Amino acid sequence: MKITWESLVPSCFKGENPKPKAKEIKVVTKQSSFHRISISDFSASTISEDLSISLAGSNLYIFTLQELKVITQNFSSSNFLGEGGFGPVHKGFIDDKLRPGLKAQPVAVKLLDLDGTQGHREWLTEVIFLGQLRHPHLVKLIGYCCEEEHRLLAYEYMPRGSLENQLFRRYSVSLPWSTRMKIAVGAAKGLAFLHEAEKPVIYRDFKASNILLDSDYSAKLSDFGLAKDGPEGDDTHVSTRVMGTQGYAAPEYLMTGHLTAASDVYSFGVVLLELLTGRRSVDKTRPNREQNLVDWARPQLKDPRKLRRIMDPRLEGLYSEEGAQKAALVAYQCLSHRPKARPEMSSVVKTLEPLKDYKDISNMTFVYIAPAEVKEMCKESEKEDQKKTIKKENSPYHQKHHHHHLDRKHRRSPQNSTIYSEKALHKKLGPNSPLRNDFHRA
Repeated sequence: MKITWESLVPSCFKGENPKPKAKEIKVVTKQSSFHRISISDFSASTISEDLSISLAGSNLYIFTLQELKVITQNFSSSNFLGEGGFGPVHKGFIDDKLRPGLKAQPVAVKLLDLDGTQGHREWLTEVIFLGQLRHPHLVKLIGYCCEEEHRLLAYEYMPRGSLENQLFRRYSVSLPWSTRMKIAVGAAKGLAFLHEAEKPVIYRDFKASNILLDSDYSAKLSDFGLAKDGPEGDDTHVSTRVMGTQGYAAPEYLMTGHLTAASDVYSFGVVLLELLTGRRSVDKTRPNREQNLVDWARPQLKDPRKLRRIMDPRLEGLYSEEGAQKAALVAYQCLSHRPKARPEMSSVVKTLEPLKDYKDISNMTFVYIAPAEVKEMCKESEKEDQKKTIKKENSPYHQKHHHHHLDRKHRRSPQNSTIYSEKALHKKLGPNSPLRNDFHRA
């Protein structure tokens, strides 16, 4: 029997919106323990009155519009978090008295913009997917509201916001190398989970703004409005109208509308490239040949010298060169124009996982500033050199040829007395000096 989307949201089709009774709903811990409902299961005839049956094990709460107004202070501008294609997002706080069994916690409430680019179908898609899928790297949907034309979603609150804000915001602190790799691994695990589910899911809108970060910079995928069920049986792809974001969508999907898991892999490669370079996927403010990140950067990913030149300057050289080369190779493979040549996300996870533990090693050249002990030695050396110079100037030979070297002498730049070469310091330091031993160890 087909399940209608009306059956999932009974409150949308009633004149009144009574407060729903609290129900004890068991949490499904294993996805294989139930048949996951998908958009393709829906027709437009049958109506069911029980949401808990339609989404058994989802543990979603049905909120009233008034309740969500209260917890967001009537969608106050002071609680505004941002806005996407779906609509504005506000922070709210649920106290432990709102629903039995629902703990007190901050939440992010997303309100459908009736004049926006997304609508009821995208809202319903989010309810269906996030109501049934549970994973540490997928954002948790706590509940929803559907009253008349109003469509709202309540998620767990992610204090660090989106990767887009953390990576590209002008005045934000630069993300360290290890944090960038941690984010890449978390996002890769989220995609791998979707692709390897009993009933695979193609995310379709993988991008920096849809990767949310918790307080420990653990990445979680959000915004499932464009997600699709993967191909079944002998099908190799899903045919659909082209949706997504410029700069992230796979080229074969843009050309044919054929959607596969490899389309997500390509999008992951774009985000990984953003993490490496600190550049947006599309940036119209840059020179023409650098505006499309993939076109500009991909040819340089396999050459270590070229790679160093395109690494994010905000890292200030503090990254593992070996780790960067391995991550760049993963990005290169993910961005292949041949979908079958792209790796599976499980392989990407295995390759990237060790990289987050690589040390943030400086690859920049530095100037050695001599300590006080060495300065004194060098001052004594300078005095000796000055004595030799005076003695030489007083010699008959020097006086005779002095005018030949006058211009050259004036052209010499004075030495900085605090900066010395390693070779010069070795001459001044005794064989048992700890400083000399430090040079050998370095």
